[in-house]
Amino acid sequence: MGVRSLDDDSRGARRRLGAAASSMELIAGDIRDPAVVDRAVAGVDCVCHLAYINGTERFYEKPDLVLDVAIRGMLNVIDACRKGGAEDLVLVSSSEVYQMPSAIPTDETVPLSIPDVLNPRYSYGGGKIACELMAINFGRVHFNRVVILRPHNVYGPDMGREHVIPQLVIRMRDLCRMGRGTVRLPIQGSGRETRAFIYIDDLVDGVIRVVERGEHLGIYHIGTDVEVSIERLAQEIGRCFGREVEVVPGALLPGSVPRRCPDIAKMRALGFRPRTDLSDGLAATVRWYREHADD
Repeated sequence: MGVRSLDDDSRGARRRLGAAASSMELIAGDIRDPAVVDRAVAGVDCVCHLAYINGTERFYEKPDLVLDVAIRGMLNVIDACRKGGAEDLVLVSSSEVYQMPSAIPTDETVPLSIPDVLNPRYSYGGGKIACELMAINFGRVHFNRVVILRPHNVYGPDMGREHVIPQLVIRMRDLCRMGRGTVRLPIQGSGRETRAFIYIDDLVDGVIRVVERGEHLGIYHIGTDVEVSIERLAQEIGRCFGREVEVVPGALLPGSVPRRCPDIAKMRALGFRPRTDLSDGLAATVRWYREHADD
């Protein structure tokens, strides 16, 4: 079974593919270019669509670009699948489609929402909701199988600088260089805000299970059901540096979510079990950023 990848390499790096690159067909291009998407999809059986603008800062700074990539990209993928004969479509969505979920742990039936169309942050969640609607409703007619994944707070080595864990790790590293003793670590919010973090290896395992076993028009949360406060996260990162941490609360960006934790019962029914404890995953992640953050 061959694998073909389309990427504009705006956030990624081909070195991350390692030895796997030699067994893949790599196409460089923009998901908004229909000719490039047609070429990437031609002759394949299953398309996994992950192309999107990620990173919270970009939601606020470039909401038009976020939506352009979301909507044009999704339409191009659907059109290319129909022309090229791809019968299976796997769409990677996001936990951001819930914004302020009405129930925690949150299962896949909780209503999706955009609380304020004037807040540019919701360009991301709004684009994902639109993509889900297109995937499902075109999928009813034109595909053998459409599956939607909603990952929740993925982390791991070499994942960029746009997410909470790498940002805290880099900030912690810099503060440790300035002195000894307890580190006063600035954060957004009070520290009582929560997330449920899933290590990248476990995410990959979950994606493979859904690709192999997910049902048509099925929606699946991939994450852990262990809710962790940002203050505890900061303290765990401090332990990786051998330091005690005192968080310094700060303002939250408009639209930030106070709690997020998925119900993963549907994934457990597929045999999925997150295997990486947060302390082990953070140790590997912190080690990578301490060694490579300045590369």
